[in-house]
Amino acid sequence: MRRSTSAALAAAATLTLASCSFGEPPEPTGGQPPDLPTPSSRPQEPATYMDVVAEDLEIPWGLDFLPDGTALVGERDSGRILAIESSPDGSTASPEEAYVVEDVDPAGDGGLLGLAVSPEYDEDSTVYAYYTTEADNRVVAIDLEAGSEPEPVLTGIPAGTDRNGGALAFGPDGFLWAAAGDAGTAERAQDDRSLGGKILRFDTEGEPAEDNPDPESPVYSMGHRNVHGLAWTPDGDLYATEFGADLADEVNLIEPGANYGWPLYEGLGGAEDYRDPVATWEPFEASCGDAVFAEATLVTACLRGQRLWVIEFEAGGGVVGEPQPALAGQFGRLRSIAMGPDGMLWVTTSNRDDRCVAGRGCTAHESDDRILRFATAYAVEGRV
Repeated sequence: MRRSTSAALAAAATLTLASCSFGEPPEPTGGQPPDLPTPSSRPQEPATYMDVVAEDLEIPWGLDFLPDGTALVGERDSGRILAIESSPDGSTASPEEAYVVEDVDPAGDGGLLGLAVSPEYDEDSTVYAYYTTEADNRVVAIDLEAGSEPEPVLTGIPAGTDRNGGALAFGPDGFLWAAAGDAGTAERAQDDRSLGGKILRFDTEGEPAEDNPDPESPVYSMGHRNVHGLAWTPDGDLYATEFGADLADEVNLIEPGANYGWPLYEGLGGAEDYRDPVATWEPFEASCGDAVFAEATLVTACLRGQRLWVIEFEAGGGVVGEPQPALAGQFGRLRSIAMGPDGMLWVTTSNRDDRCVAGRGCTAHESDDRILRFATAYAVEGRV
Protein backbone atom coordinates (compact mmCIF):
# COMPACT_ATOMS: atom_id res chain seq x y z
CA MET A 1 0.00 0.00 0.00
CA ARG A 2 1.10 3.56 -0.62
CA ARG A 3 0.13 7.09 0.12
CA SER A 4 -0.61 8.81 -3.21
CA THR A 5 2.56 10.11 -4.85
CA SER A 6 0.74 13.18 -6.19
CA ALA A 7 0.76 16.35 -4.12
CA ALA A 8 -1.93 16.36 -1.43
CA LEU A 9 -3.99 19.42 -0.57
CA ALA A 10 -5.27 20.60 2.81
CA ALA A 11 -7.22 23.66 3.90
CA ALA A 12 -6.25 25.76 6.91
CA ALA A 13 -8.98 24.45 9.20
CA THR A 14 -8.92 24.56 13.00
CA LEU A 15 -9.86 20.87 13.17
CA THR A 16 -7.32 18.28 12.05
CA LEU A 17 -7.78 14.69 10.98
CA ALA A 18 -5.75 13.28 13.84
CA SER A 19 -8.90 11.75 15.30
CA CYS A 20 -9.65 9.62 12.23
CA SER A 21 -7.81 6.90 10.37
CA PHE A 22 -6.19 9.11 7.75
CA GLY A 23 -3.51 10.59 9.97
CA GLU A 24 -2.20 14.13 9.83
CA PRO A 25 -2.89 15.92 6.52
CA PRO A 26 0.15 16.81 4.42
CA GLU A 27 1.24 20.40 3.94
CA PRO A 28 -0.97 22.29 1.47
CA THR A 29 0.53 22.87 -1.96
CA GLY A 30 -2.22 24.94 -3.56
CA GLY A 31 -5.91 24.76 -4.33
CA GLN A 32 -8.82 24.83 -1.95
CA PRO A 33 -11.02 21.89 -0.96
CA PRO A 34 -14.76 22.53 -1.22
CA ASP A 35 -16.46 24.12 1.76
CA LEU A 36 -19.49 21.97 2.49
CA PRO A 37 -22.11 23.39 4.84
CA THR A 38 -21.70 22.15 8.41
CA PRO A 39 -24.96 21.51 10.33
CA SER A 40 -25.40 23.60 13.46
CA SER A 41 -24.79 20.60 15.72
CA ARG A 42 -21.32 20.17 14.20
CA PRO A 43 -18.17 22.21 14.74
CA GLN A 44 -18.57 25.41 12.74
CA GLU A 45 -15.14 25.10 11.11
CA PRO A 46 -15.16 21.96 8.92
CA ALA A 47 -11.94 19.95 8.74
CA THR A 48 -10.80 19.44 5.19
CA TYR A 49 -8.21 17.24 3.54
CA MET A 50 -7.57 16.31 -0.05
CA ASP A 51 -5.26 14.04 -1.99
CA VAL A 52 -5.00 12.26 -5.32
CA VAL A 53 -5.54 8.51 -5.03
CA ALA A 54 -5.15 7.56 -8.69
CA GLU A 55 -3.81 9.19 -11.84
CA ASP A 56 -3.10 8.49 -15.51
CA LEU A 57 -6.57 7.01 -15.99
CA GLU A 58 -8.45 7.05 -19.29
CA ILE A 59 -11.81 8.80 -18.94
CA PRO A 60 -13.04 7.31 -15.63
CA TRP A 61 -16.83 7.19 -15.44
CA GLY A 62 -18.56 4.72 -13.09
CA LEU A 63 -17.46 4.72 -9.44
CA ASP A 64 -18.58 2.51 -6.54
CA PHE A 65 -17.15 0.63 -3.57
CA LEU A 66 -16.88 -3.00 -2.46
CA PRO A 67 -17.82 -3.90 1.11
CA ASP A 68 -14.14 -3.98 2.14
CA GLY A 69 -13.66 -0.37 1.00
CA THR A 70 -12.02 -1.16 -2.33
CA ALA A 71 -12.99 1.43 -4.94
CA LEU A 72 -14.08 0.26 -8.38
CA VAL A 73 -13.80 2.68 -11.30
CA GLY A 74 -14.68 2.02 -14.92
CA GLU A 75 -12.88 3.58 -17.87
CA ARG A 76 -15.40 4.68 -20.47
CA ASP A 77 -13.51 3.92 -23.67
CA SER A 78 -11.29 0.98 -22.69
CA GLY A 79 -14.01 -0.98 -20.87
CA ARG A 80 -11.61 -1.66 -18.00
CA ILE A 81 -12.88 -1.94 -14.43
CA LEU A 82 -10.07 -0.99 -12.05
CA ALA A 83 -9.84 -1.79 -8.33
CA ILE A 84 -8.15 0.56 -5.85
CA GLU A 85 -7.63 -1.06 -2.46
CA SER A 86 -7.53 0.94 0.76
CA SER A 87 -5.78 -0.03 3.99
CA PRO A 88 -6.87 0.78 7.56
CA ASP A 89 -4.39 3.66 7.76
CA GLY A 90 -6.10 5.37 4.81
CA SER A 91 -3.41 4.72 2.23
CA THR A 92 -4.41 3.43 -1.20
CA ALA A 93 -2.86 0.96 -3.62
CA SER A 94 -2.20 1.54 -7.29
CA PRO A 95 -5.17 0.70 -9.53
CA GLU A 96 -5.30 -2.94 -10.62
CA GLU A 97 -7.31 -4.26 -13.54
CA ALA A 98 -10.22 -6.32 -12.18
CA TYR A 99 -12.20 -6.94 -15.38
CA VAL A 100 -12.51 -5.81 -19.00
CA VAL A 101 -15.87 -5.47 -20.74
CA GLU A 102 -14.96 -6.57 -24.27
CA ASP A 103 -17.96 -5.44 -26.35
CA VAL A 104 -18.01 -1.78 -25.29
CA ASP A 105 -18.66 0.69 -28.12
CA PRO A 106 -17.05 4.02 -27.12
CA ALA A 107 -18.33 6.07 -30.06
CA GLY A 108 -19.34 9.58 -29.06
CA ASP A 109 -20.24 9.66 -25.37
CA GLY A 110 -21.02 5.94 -25.21
CA GLY A 111 -18.89 3.26 -23.59
CA LEU A 112 -18.63 1.74 -20.13
CA LEU A 113 -20.74 4.11 -18.04
CA GLY A 114 -22.37 3.44 -14.66
CA LEU A 115 -21.24 0.83 -12.12
CA ALA A 116 -23.23 -0.48 -9.14
CA VAL A 117 -21.94 -3.02 -6.62
CA SER A 118 -24.44 -5.68 -5.55
CA PRO A 119 -25.75 -5.18 -1.98
CA GLU A 120 -25.03 -8.91 -1.61
CA TYR A 121 -21.51 -8.70 -2.99
CA ASP A 122 -19.99 -10.82 -0.22
CA GLU A 123 -22.24 -13.68 -1.37
CA ASP A 124 -22.50 -13.15 -5.13
CA SER A 125 -19.30 -11.16 -6.02
CA THR A 126 -21.40 -9.30 -8.60
CA VAL A 127 -21.07 -5.82 -10.04
CA TYR A 128 -23.65 -4.34 -12.40
CA ALA A 129 -22.64 -2.16 -15.34
CA TYR A 130 -24.46 0.10 -17.81
CA TYR A 131 -22.65 0.26 -21.13
CA THR A 132 -23.01 0.90 -24.84
CA THR A 133 -22.67 -1.79 -27.51
CA GLU A 134 -23.01 -1.45 -31.28
CA ALA A 135 -26.68 -2.41 -30.89
CA ASP A 136 -27.91 -0.84 -27.65
CA ASN A 137 -27.26 0.40 -24.17
CA ARG A 138 -27.64 -2.37 -21.63
CA VAL A 139 -27.33 -3.29 -17.98
CA VAL A 140 -25.37 -6.47 -17.23
CA ALA A 141 -24.26 -8.47 -14.21
CA ILE A 142 -20.54 -9.26 -13.88
CA ASP A 143 -19.16 -11.86 -11.48
CA LEU A 144 -15.76 -10.41 -10.66
CA GLU A 145 -14.48 -13.53 -8.94
CA ALA A 146 -15.50 -15.90 -11.73
CA GLY A 147 -14.40 -13.52 -14.47
CA SER A 148 -17.19 -14.87 -16.67
CA GLU A 149 -18.94 -13.14 -19.57
CA PRO A 150 -21.37 -10.35 -18.63
CA GLU A 151 -24.89 -11.63 -18.04
CA PRO A 152 -27.55 -9.38 -19.63
CA VAL A 153 -30.07 -7.96 -17.16
CA LEU A 154 -31.86 -5.27 -19.22
CA THR A 155 -31.14 -4.78 -22.93
CA GLY A 156 -32.61 -2.75 -25.78
CA ILE A 157 -32.06 0.68 -24.27
CA PRO A 158 -31.59 3.05 -27.25
CA ALA A 159 -27.98 3.96 -28.00
CA GLY A 160 -26.35 6.65 -30.11
CA THR A 161 -23.25 8.77 -30.35
CA ASP A 162 -24.81 11.32 -28.02
CA ARG A 163 -27.00 11.41 -24.89
CA ASN A 164 -26.68 7.82 -23.70
CA GLY A 165 -27.39 8.65 -20.05
CA GLY A 166 -25.66 5.94 -18.06
CA ALA A 167 -26.23 6.52 -14.34
CA LEU A 168 -26.73 3.22 -12.49
CA ALA A 169 -27.28 2.65 -8.78
CA PHE A 170 -29.04 0.52 -6.21
CA GLY A 171 -31.67 2.57 -4.46
CA PRO A 172 -32.51 2.29 -0.76
CA ASP A 173 -35.42 0.08 -1.87
CA GLY A 174 -32.97 -2.57 -3.13
CA PHE A 175 -33.91 -2.11 -6.81
CA LEU A 176 -31.57 -1.14 -9.62
CA TRP A 177 -32.15 2.33 -11.06
CA ALA A 178 -30.78 3.30 -14.48
CA ALA A 179 -30.89 6.61 -16.35
CA ALA A 180 -31.44 6.18 -20.09
CA GLY A 181 -30.79 9.17 -22.34
CA ASP A 182 -32.77 9.89 -25.48
CA ALA A 183 -29.73 8.75 -27.53
CA GLY A 184 -29.95 11.76 -29.83
CA THR A 185 -33.63 11.41 -30.72
CA ALA A 186 -35.55 13.81 -28.48
CA GLU A 187 -38.99 12.35 -29.29
CA ARG A 188 -38.10 9.13 -27.46
CA ALA A 189 -38.41 10.94 -24.13
CA GLN A 190 -42.19 11.36 -24.67
CA ASP A 191 -42.71 7.94 -26.26
CA ASP A 192 -43.98 5.51 -23.64
CA ARG A 193 -43.06 2.61 -25.94
CA SER A 194 -39.36 3.51 -25.78
CA LEU A 195 -36.90 3.14 -22.90
CA GLY A 196 -35.03 6.22 -24.14
CA GLY A 197 -35.27 9.44 -22.14
CA LYS A 198 -36.45 7.62 -19.02
CA ILE A 199 -35.41 6.69 -15.50
CA LEU A 200 -35.81 2.93 -15.09
CA ARG A 201 -36.38 0.80 -11.97
CA PHE A 202 -36.08 -2.99 -12.00
CA ASP A 203 -34.71 -5.97 -10.10
CA THR A 204 -31.46 -7.85 -10.69
CA GLU A 205 -33.24 -10.17 -13.13
CA GLY A 206 -34.37 -7.21 -15.23
CA GLU A 207 -38.01 -7.48 -14.13
CA PRO A 208 -39.88 -4.21 -13.45
CA ALA A 209 -40.52 -3.35 -9.82
CA GLU A 210 -44.06 -4.43 -8.98
CA ASP A 211 -44.98 -0.97 -7.69
CA ASN A 212 -43.70 0.92 -10.72
CA PRO A 213 -46.29 3.26 -12.30
CA ASP A 214 -46.85 0.48 -14.84
CA PRO A 215 -45.95 -2.86 -13.19
CA GLU A 216 -45.28 -4.29 -16.65
CA SER A 217 -42.66 -1.65 -17.48
CA PRO A 218 -39.30 -0.65 -15.95
CA VAL A 219 -40.12 3.02 -16.66
CA TYR A 220 -40.36 5.08 -13.47
CA SER A 221 -40.31 8.61 -14.94
CA MET A 222 -40.11 10.11 -18.43
CA GLY A 223 -39.39 13.31 -20.33
CA HIS A 224 -35.64 13.23 -19.65
CA ARG A 225 -32.93 14.34 -22.06
CA ASN A 226 -29.72 12.99 -20.56
CA VAL A 227 -29.56 12.11 -16.86
CA HIS A 228 -26.06 11.39 -15.53
CA GLY A 229 -26.52 11.41 -11.75
CA LEU A 230 -28.89 9.71 -9.29
CA ALA A 231 -28.72 10.56 -5.58
CA TRP A 232 -30.97 9.77 -2.62
CA THR A 233 -31.54 11.80 0.53
CA PRO A 234 -31.33 10.04 3.91
CA ASP A 235 -35.16 9.98 3.80
CA GLY A 236 -35.17 8.13 0.47
CA ASP A 237 -36.08 10.95 -1.94
CA LEU A 238 -34.40 10.65 -5.35
CA TYR A 239 -32.83 13.59 -7.17
CA ALA A 240 -31.32 13.45 -10.67
CA THR A 241 -28.86 15.71 -12.48
CA GLU A 242 -29.75 16.27 -16.12
CA PHE A 243 -27.97 17.82 -19.10
CA GLY A 244 -30.12 20.37 -20.89
CA ALA A 245 -29.70 21.48 -24.50
CA ASP A 246 -29.21 25.24 -24.80
CA LEU A 247 -31.20 26.80 -21.97
CA ALA A 248 -30.76 25.00 -18.68
CA ASP A 249 -29.12 22.08 -16.94
CA GLU A 250 -31.31 20.71 -14.18
CA VAL A 251 -31.64 19.01 -10.82
CA ASN A 252 -34.98 17.21 -10.59
CA LEU A 253 -36.85 15.62 -7.72
CA ILE A 254 -37.94 12.29 -9.22
CA GLU A 255 -41.47 11.10 -8.53
CA PRO A 256 -43.24 7.99 -9.85
CA GLY A 257 -44.94 8.47 -13.20
CA ALA A 258 -43.86 12.10 -13.48
CA ASN A 259 -43.04 13.69 -16.84
CA TYR A 260 -40.14 16.18 -16.84
CA GLY A 261 -41.03 17.79 -20.14
CA TRP A 262 -38.18 17.18 -22.58
CA PRO A 263 -38.23 18.03 -25.48
CA LEU A 264 -41.33 20.17 -25.02
CA TYR A 265 -39.85 22.12 -22.13
CA GLU A 266 -36.37 22.80 -20.80
CA GLY A 267 -35.70 24.36 -17.41
CA LEU A 268 -38.44 26.25 -15.55
CA GLY A 269 -41.85 27.20 -16.84
CA GLY A 270 -43.33 23.93 -18.06
CA ALA A 271 -47.05 23.33 -18.35
CA GLU A 272 -49.10 21.91 -15.48
CA ASP A 273 -48.63 18.30 -16.63
CA TYR A 274 -44.82 18.56 -16.51
CA ARG A 275 -42.52 18.82 -13.50
CA ASP A 276 -40.20 21.78 -13.09
CA PRO A 277 -36.66 21.23 -11.81
CA VAL A 278 -35.72 22.26 -8.27
CA ALA A 279 -32.52 23.94 -9.50
CA THR A 280 -31.14 25.06 -12.86
CA TRP A 281 -27.94 26.49 -14.28
CA GLU A 282 -26.85 27.73 -17.67
CA PRO A 283 -24.97 24.87 -19.37
CA PHE A 284 -21.64 26.74 -19.50
CA GLU A 285 -21.47 26.68 -15.68
CA ALA A 286 -22.81 23.18 -15.12
CA SER A 287 -23.26 20.12 -17.40
CA CYS A 288 -23.20 18.13 -14.20
CA GLY A 289 -22.45 14.42 -14.20
CA ASP A 290 -22.79 12.51 -10.96
CA ALA A 291 -24.23 13.63 -7.63
CA VAL A 292 -24.26 12.47 -4.01
CA PHE A 293 -25.93 13.53 -0.78
CA ALA A 294 -23.95 14.30 2.36
CA GLU A 295 -26.87 14.34 4.77
CA ALA A 296 -29.14 17.14 3.48
CA THR A 297 -26.51 18.59 1.15
CA LEU A 298 -26.38 17.60 -2.52
CA VAL A 299 -22.97 17.80 -4.18
CA THR A 300 -22.75 17.55 -7.97
CA ALA A 301 -19.64 17.05 -10.12
CA CYS A 302 -19.78 19.16 -13.29
CA LEU A 303 -18.03 18.78 -16.61
CA ARG A 304 -18.36 21.93 -18.69
CA GLY A 305 -18.69 23.98 -15.49
CA GLN A 306 -15.44 22.48 -14.09
CA ARG A 307 -16.67 22.66 -10.52
CA LEU A 308 -18.80 21.12 -7.82
CA TRP A 309 -22.17 22.66 -7.09
CA VAL A 310 -23.31 22.38 -3.47
CA ILE A 311 -27.05 22.60 -2.76
CA GLU A 312 -28.54 22.46 0.71
CA PHE A 313 -32.10 21.16 1.13
CA GLU A 314 -34.60 21.64 3.91
CA ALA A 315 -37.21 19.14 5.09
CA GLY A 316 -39.79 18.71 2.34
CA GLY A 317 -37.31 19.18 -0.48
CA GLY A 318 -37.00 22.95 -0.69
CA VAL A 319 -33.65 24.47 -1.63
CA VAL A 320 -32.01 26.58 1.10
CA GLY A 321 -30.40 29.69 -0.33
CA GLU A 322 -28.45 29.66 -3.59
CA PRO A 323 -26.32 26.76 -4.84
CA GLN A 324 -22.67 27.36 -4.04
CA PRO A 325 -19.75 26.52 -6.35
CA ALA A 326 -16.59 24.80 -5.18
CA LEU A 327 -13.28 23.84 -6.86
CA ALA A 328 -14.21 26.08 -9.81
CA GLY A 329 -11.59 25.71 -12.52
CA GLN A 330 -9.06 23.97 -10.26
CA PHE A 331 -9.11 20.43 -11.67
CA GLY A 332 -10.84 20.76 -15.02
CA ARG A 333 -13.86 18.67 -15.91
CA LEU A 334 -15.35 16.70 -13.00
CA ARG A 335 -17.43 13.60 -13.77
CA SER A 336 -18.24 11.22 -10.90
CA ILE A 337 -18.63 11.76 -7.18
CA ALA A 338 -19.32 9.23 -4.44
CA MET A 339 -19.18 9.02 -0.66
CA GLY A 340 -16.64 6.33 0.16
CA PRO A 341 -16.83 3.96 3.12
CA ASP A 342 -13.97 6.03 4.55
CA GLY A 343 -16.28 9.02 4.90
CA MET A 344 -14.40 10.82 2.13
CA LEU A 345 -15.90 12.25 -1.04
CA TRP A 346 -14.24 10.72 -4.11
CA VAL A 347 -14.30 12.71 -7.38
CA THR A 348 -13.06 11.79 -10.86
CA THR A 349 -11.78 14.16 -13.52
CA SER A 350 -12.64 13.80 -17.22
CA ASN A 351 -9.95 15.75 -19.03
CA ARG A 352 -8.85 13.14 -21.58
CA ASP A 353 -12.13 13.01 -23.48
CA ASP A 354 -11.13 15.67 -26.06
CA ARG A 355 -13.50 18.19 -24.46
CA CYS A 356 -11.00 19.80 -22.10
CA VAL A 357 -10.00 22.59 -24.47
CA ALA A 358 -8.54 26.05 -24.02
CA GLY A 359 -11.56 27.62 -25.69
CA ARG A 360 -13.62 26.56 -22.68
CA GLY A 361 -10.96 27.50 -20.16
CA CYS A 362 -9.91 23.91 -19.49
CA THR A 363 -6.31 22.75 -19.21
CA ALA A 364 -5.57 19.07 -18.66
CA HIS A 365 -3.07 18.16 -15.95
CA GLU A 366 -0.11 16.04 -16.98
CA SER A 367 -1.32 13.21 -14.73
CA ASP A 368 -4.98 13.28 -15.80
CA ASP A 369 -7.33 11.65 -15.54
CA ARG A 370 -7.30 11.48 -11.75
CA ILE A 371 -9.38 10.44 -8.77
CA LEU A 372 -9.42 12.99 -5.95
CA ARG A 373 -10.76 12.48 -2.46
CA PHE A 374 -11.47 14.94 0.30
CA ALA A 375 -12.94 14.93 3.77
CA THR A 376 -14.89 17.36 5.90
CA ALA A 377 -16.25 17.14 9.42
CA TYR A 378 -18.40 14.20 8.26
CA ALA A 379 -15.34 11.93 8.29
CA VAL A 380 -13.77 13.50 11.37
CA GLU A 381 -16.86 12.75 13.43
CA GLY A 382 -17.12 9.20 12.12
CA ARG A 383 -20.51 9.77 10.49
CA VAL A 384 -19.99 7.53 7.49
